[in-house]
Amino acid sequence: MACNRIVNAITQAFIGEKPIKALLDPYNPTGSSIHVNFSTSKARRWQTDSRKCHVNWVILDSDWEAEFCRIAESNKRVIAYVKNQGLGLEIPYRYQSHTRKYYPDFIVLIDDGRSESDPLRLIVEIKGIHGEDARDKRLTMENYWVPGVNRMGKYGRWAFLELSDPFQMRTEFEEWVEKAVDKKEEDEV
Repeated sequence: MACNRIVNAITQAFIGEKPIKALLDPYNPTGSSIHVNFSTSKARRWQTDSRKCHVNWVILDSDWEAEFCRIAESNKRVIAYVKNQGLGLEIPYRYQSHTRKYYPDFIVLIDDGRSESDPLRLIVEIKGIHGEDARDKRLTMENYWVPGVNRMGKYGRWAFLELSDPFQMRTEFEEWVEKAVDKKEEDEV
């Protein structure tokens, strides 16, 4: 665990100087929701607004995820969103001495003012319990996956946001989105 923390700290210190290279799944490098079709025994689900989500149901792991769906559908900057259920977006990460797979909760397209053809792709994780593995997932996203996929340039611009307080979720999400818009405006100056 100590070794992993040291490696993560070193990697984080060199973001921008020593670029991360992303390795894609050779059999499915792009991914798509075109073939989403799965069965579930979960009773909790959210019927989506077809103007914001092209998949008709979000299968919920928690009530907090339903709240996020409500927030995403009401936010004017959200172009579209989808729950990463049956989509196959998986992020490899290390927890202690084991390699694991992390399946982020949502993918959200944000209009940050660049253009409709260049939305910001935001991976949103709804996290209730913060164990050591949750920390490793977040660090993997921030230090490896997001910089790696952004460096490739051909899959758009990506970012990561973890929301952990259901009572502050709307405020935190809206503030994050407005910061992304402000950053775009700063980059233009």
